[in-house]
Amino acid sequence: MTQKSNPPIATKHPHELVTHGDKRIDNYYWLRQQDNPEVIDYLKVENDYTEERMQHTEELQKSLYDEILSRIKETDLSVPYRLKDYYYYFRTEEGQAYSIFCRKYQSLDAEEEILLDQNELAEGKEFFSLGVASVSPNQQILAYSTDTTGAEQYTLVFLDLSTRALYSETIPNTYYSFAWGNDNLTVFYTKVDDANRPYQLWRHILGSDPSKDVLVYQEDDEAYYLGVGKTRSRAYILLELGSKITSECHYLDANNPRGEFKLFQPRQTGVEYSIEHHSDRFYIVTNEEAVNFRLRSTPVDSTDKTNWKTVIPHRENVMLEGIDAFADYLVIYERKGGLPTARIQTLATGEITELTFPEPTFSFSGGNNPEFDTTKFRFGYSSMITPSSVFDYDLETGERELKKETEVLGGYDRSLYASERLIATASDGTEVPISLVYKKGINQDSSNPLWLTGYGSYGYPYPATFSSVRLSLLDRGFIFAIAHIRGGQEMGRKWYEEGKFLHKKNTFTDFIACAEHLIAEKWTNSDRLVISGGSAGGLLMGAVINLRPDLFKAVIADVPFVDVLTSILDTSLPLTVLEWEEWGNPNQPEYYDYIKSYSPYDNVTAKDYPALLITAGLNDSRVKYWEPAKWTAKLREMKTDDHLLLLKTNMSAGHGGASGRYEHLQEIAFEYAFVLDQLNLK
Repeated sequence: MTQKSNPPIATKHPHELVTHGDKRIDNYYWLRQQDNPEVIDYLKVENDYTEERMQHTEELQKSLYDEILSRIKETDLSVPYRLKDYYYYFRTEEGQAYSIFCRKYQSLDAEEEILLDQNELAEGKEFFSLGVASVSPNQQILAYSTDTTGAEQYTLVFLDLSTRALYSETIPNTYYSFAWGNDNLTVFYTKVDDANRPYQLWRHILGSDPSKDVLVYQEDDEAYYLGVGKTRSRAYILLELGSKITSECHYLDANNPRGEFKLFQPRQTGVEYSIEHHSDRFYIVTNEEAVNFRLRSTPVDSTDKTNWKTVIPHRENVMLEGIDAFADYLVIYERKGGLPTARIQTLATGEITELTFPEPTFSFSGGNNPEFDTTKFRFGYSSMITPSSVFDYDLETGERELKKETEVLGGYDRSLYASERLIATASDGTEVPISLVYKKGINQDSSNPLWLTGYGSYGYPYPATFSSVRLSLLDRGFIFAIAHIRGGQEMGRKWYEEGKFLHKKNTFTDFIACAEHLIAEKWTNSDRLVISGGSAGGLLMGAVINLRPDLFKAVIADVPFVDVLTSILDTSLPLTVLEWEEWGNPNQPEYYDYIKSYSPYDNVTAKDYPALLITAGLNDSRVKYWEPAKWTAKLREMKTDDHLLLLKTNMSAGHGGASGRYEHLQEIAFEYAFVLDQLNLK
């Protein structure tokens, strides 16, 4: 490879890949060799080139960073939540990159007890992430886990909160889920396989040698994830197994944590269910004979499906997303008309109250509600102009109390901004929602810079939330838009199913339709249109610029999943077999041909592309660094334009990028500077 003022050119090492008799030549397959010094050298040269080409924006980057930081209350406090005798909360301090986990006994006026200062744990480390942070039922022991590489493999330890001494045992290679038995001695944790899939459930007795831990369950089907949790009633520990389309639950009396788990209902391909406990019944949210899910219930001692009774039937226009059980109430989470909401059912009377919100597009979710026997329901609310807010809802009276709205320093005035919900028409006639925000006073005359983002995979509904960071765009005249495309679940389960498997291309054509609609309605024009997406949203970016490179001025693709075909043919990679139920199994010719027809890396051709900023994480376990690296190399080889193409690899992080909040803001300022520079805006 060579690098002066010219872009780096990766060496070609042709590698033949043959599947179903189809031969592909991958010239950059060698970039998968992470232990090869030439690979690391190439990534470093790309980083040097990126730094060189962005050097003239350093002052702009600093200005953006300072501007973004100036709106954030650096020393701040989350809304405390009560659990038995303690109030728990996280707080941040100015200049400190990570939050501090604290509590107070019985009263918020009591003396603060610091449980865990992540800044101390992160000291001297290039990357730090807290996984589990779980207090024992008697609130005397804290279980917590940490990752210092970004590879999402956590080391679990236990802290005695009265003596501040760590227990002697250390348990490596654990994942995110964890549960305490009610005896305050027995814990359950999950371990990952070589592909970083959580596949084992282990039982550990506090203070004992982890080598003597008991393997409770091992999931050998590589299409399934394994997780452990607890019902809100704290009566049962749940072993939850799930693929993309099928699930299975086992349950254990939390008062007898050394007993045997019982199977709730055997897995049945295509049937998903989750369970919640209340009194003498289990509630079941399931999609069996109900594409948008329905709610059923069964006696605790009779979980066979023949005993299930319908509580809420299936509805075509409303998706049931889940429930939370309280002592006297059910909170029922739903999605209707593309928007999230909830209904509250009084169990004694069956009376139902619906939560409503005034804005045209918004985000709502259940908050931290650890108490079961309470009349308070905490939830979070935000919109594209309303900062993140925490409410306590009185389940008896229906009254809402705003506990906190995230403060935006510098005098943010929401009345100066407007949010709208638009509808674009896809190529097959489907109506696709767009959430939009801008500063009032712009003219709808095609001249506005517009930033359009999307995701459209795994049934993830892209939330329309507030961002104080985004004000740096809006105050410069940008319009910011979210395309709620198929493959997400905004409009119900069918919306997801119409954007996966052999319908995946709907995701891409929906996004293009949204862009065309915004141009046709004179919100912007193609020379002022920037698009962005990360992970599977990065796949979206790669696909749409292969289809319509003329439509966009600049693209940001964060940790993009772009080498789709090769990656999901390789079962040694994390998540591969699980992914077959999202994209299809390419070992079957029909899926192979379809995936090959849109896989961004396989469809790079000799033509003009927009300006591109591509990011990667060397330790990324979800989208390996080589996917963005290979894509960059092939784009450099094939593209016929002189537009800027940059690859920026974080050499000490994983899928989520930098772990500290200040480094994260620097990454955003860098991306904003790239976009402003491409649009000749200062």
